[in-house]
Amino acid sequence: MPIKLTHNAPTLLIRRDAFEGAALTREGIDAWLNLTPEEFRVEGSVIAIGPVYDDEGLQALVSAFEEKGLVYFDDFFEMSGNWPEWLSVFTTPATRAP
Repeated sequence: MPIKLTHNAPTLLIRRDAFEGAALTREGIDAWLNLTPEEFRVEGSVIAIGPVYDDEGLQALVSAFEEKGLVYFDDFFEMSGNWPEWLSVFTTPATRAP
């Protein structure tokens, strides 16, 4: 099922295998951002964290991901949330050819 992204705040999208391979946990993410259940969503191979309204918390989280060896764009990236309210954006894991 696609994950709807918020138009007015950033969301971090992370490959689930990279997240788990870096030994990251939901509890650890909550230490930075104190998320609600709706702000930490998993759909197949994608984890969506956000919307994130705390700019400093977001930057700390990105730095922590990089310190754990995750690579920006290859393993995770930030969807800015910078689009008009009349547009809905959804994400879902890509299907790969065998």
